[in-house]
Amino acid sequence: MNGSGPTSQSFISQRLKLNYEDWGAENQGRGKPPLVLVHGGRDHARSWDWTAEALRDEYHVIAMDHRGHGDSDWVSDGNYGAGDMVYDLAQLIHQLGVGPVRIVSHSMGGNVALRYSGMFPEMVTKLVAIEGLGPSPEWKDKQRETPYPERMREWIEKKRKAAGRSPRKYESIEAAFARMIEENSYLTEDQARHLTIHGVNRNEDGTYSWKFDPHLNVWGVEDIADEFMEAIWGAITCPTLLMYGADSWASNPEKDGRIKHFNTAEVIEFEKAGHWLHHDQFDRFIGVVRDFLKD
Repeated sequence: MNGSGPTSQSFISQRLKLNYEDWGAENQGRGKPPLVLVHGGRDHARSWDWTAEALRDEYHVIAMDHRGHGDSDWVSDGNYGAGDMVYDLAQLIHQLGVGPVRIVSHSMGGNVALRYSGMFPEMVTKLVAIEGLGPSPEWKDKQRETPYPERMREWIEKKRKAAGRSPRKYESIEAAFARMIEENSYLTEDQARHLTIHGVNRNEDGTYSWKFDPHLNVWGVEDIADEFMEAIWGAITCPTLLMYGADSWASNPEKDGRIKHFNTAEVIEFEKAGHWLHHDQFDRFIGVVRDFLKD
């Protein structure tokens, strides 16, 4: 990384103190178009550092930590809903008073950003969502083969186990780093080390644990109804870029039919890239995004 890094700031949303990283501190961002970066599940705002550094000369870059992630508060009941995260994003943009904005987002953060853009279309001028549409129609159909009462019972059992489970501890930064490499083999050692350093806290006994709330491993059984999600996508009015990695588990909306619910979206698929294509193919990613975000 080159030059000065971001400054950590905070805001209040639904009584939670949430963190964001401001890459336009000390008036360096004044007068530049605002760009909000929204990370994915079990990730953190500093995962965007390479993107922020590449775009900070052109935009006032803000990267938020979702509730339960990074340096933001965990929720007291361990339940994380997409609607609450949309509220957090809306609250950040509202409190900053910087709208309308451009947004670049990933995975769960892409899901949140897409919803925000459909609910507040006047507040978003350009939207990039990396694999942010959530579970594919095929995956949902398979899950729904199990009766809803059974699925809810399984959810309760999983939540009960999560409540009794302590965050995993690593004896050293190197051990956590090895786990990061195991999670995404496309990462370079420098990338993995950076993500690890900013993604762990040191415990009182000297071990290290990931910053995210372990309850984030257990998601709700059902989200909003499919028809409501499709209505949200159809309400987005800004140019929208949906990005996918050819080697990812995520389902490409051009192939599964979901693209039909969008009015202003195009899909780009990257070869030799997985779910974190903004890390896996950074040079190509930043070139495409820079061109797309221009007026």
